Amino acid sequence: MKNLFSIIALFFITSCMYAQKQIIASNNLKKATETSSIIQTTSIALVEDVLALSEIEYDFGKIPQGKPVTHIFGVKNKGKDSLKISNVQASCGCTTPDWERSKVQAPDEKTKITVGYNAATEGSFTKIITISYNGTQTKQITIKGEVWKTPETSAPENKQLVNLKDL
Repeated sequence: MKNLFSIIALFFITSCMYAQKQIIASNNLKKATETSSIIQTTSIALVEDVLALSEIEYDFGKIPQGKPVTHIFGVKNKGKDSLKISNVQASCGCTTPDWERSKVQAPDEKTKITVGYNAATEGSFTKIITISYNGTQTKQITIKGEVWKTPETSAPENKQLVNLKDL
């Protein structure tokens, strides 16, 4: 009977030790996966930080209808390698981006992207501009504002203005 009890106790202890090893191995695998994920996320963040923008959104506020407006977004190469802006694409034809197409920025070099908006239609607007650079990377900038309708006729002449000149 003692032998049977000893065998059962030995089996139980061995099972517990084996289960403990499985839990430790599982936890180590989980930690390795989390660390790998953190490293991948960090490397992606570093890649995205190559192109630094002075701002990602600009609000024109209220602008008159029929008067095109522009804004300049500052761009800086914060990477260790060169930066090539391959395309700047607006979400519609009323928005026109302009940049130095053939220019390659060295590290710490600055350039600009000028974005124009044709304020032809009355009302609020929000336009997204996508910047493509260094092959497959992209960032977005936004312009927004409100276009107010300009009067169709000019203001009436002030006839009292002549009386002020006589004084």
